[in-house]
Amino acid sequence: MKRRDFITLLGGAAAWPLGARAQHPMPVIGYMSARSPEDSTHLLAAFRRGLAEGGYVEGQNLSIEFRWARGRYDLLPGMAADLVNRRVSVLVAVGGDPSPRAAKRATSTIPIVFGVGGDPISEGLVDSFNRPGGNATGDTLYTNIMEPKRLGLLRDLVPGVPLIGVLLNPSFAPYQLPQIEEAARSIDQRILVAKASTDEELTAAFAALTAAHVGALLVAADPYFDMRRDQIVEFAKRERLPAIYQFREYAVAGGLLSYGVSVTEGYRQRGIYTARILKGEKPADLPVLQPTKFELVINLKTAKALGVKISDNLLSLADEVIE
Repeated sequence: MKRRDFITLLGGAAAWPLGARAQHPMPVIGYMSARSPEDSTHLLAAFRRGLAEGGYVEGQNLSIEFRWARGRYDLLPGMAADLVNRRVSVLVAVGGDPSPRAAKRATSTIPIVFGVGGDPISEGLVDSFNRPGGNATGDTLYTNIMEPKRLGLLRDLVPGVPLIGVLLNPSFAPYQLPQIEEAARSIDQRILVAKASTDEELTAAFAALTAAHVGALLVAADPYFDMRRDQIVEFAKRERLPAIYQFREYAVAGGLLSYGVSVTEGYRQRGIYTARILKGEKPADLPVLQPTKFELVINLKTAKALGVKISDNLLSLADEVIE
């Protein structure tokens, strides 16, 4: 190569468009959920709203790799490991506590945004609420520890019912059952616990509750049950059981009562936190968010169909009444 040609080539390289040299690869979010995509349409919409508030739009300046366990919590560790191997920019672990636990075990370096229903400190996800201290932050909905309150509300609705059924997933949160049993003892209420973590077990649980002639039903918080929401609500209607659930979505689907927080708001906040981390903030510096409002939703149409009288006192406590 002649010296003049070499200088020309060098000059051409220096004159490449700045945009071409400064262009960064699009960040990739690893999104893993214990739930299913069919059940999470409204939750994903809320998550994307949160991302957009932070300036990120999927397909424009961001891409998302999705992994769905569909209620199979045993699949989550493998999903977390796969996303970590892909070196995602942020790992979003949602759909119930098993998802963040799997994410935290898979990486101590990739930032994690989580959503849980229990205590993230006792789960080993963070050091404290105000200063998480590691590579993870997010929010808690506290829905997993609200079963005693839900049992009390159900008892207020149907005082004197001899036996209340409890539908519970033993694979989800081990502390739920002791809390429910203690709450039942404190109000001298007999309960029958029917356990289910698969479709076959759910069918068997329905049969056990029917055979025992329970007079009301507490559906414990669980992502797998959320995925089977319509089946569970239909069972309660068919057996004419007054029932209480964790999220408003159950009451909208025809469930009698729900008591908990807005799950969609939780997902929006997770989108906001993800955007902030993509912009350079560290999980260790972002406080874990906690709910400030719990909502009681009553479906009056279902109450009338079941022949259940909603007391004026309970109606006065309701944040929303569906007619």
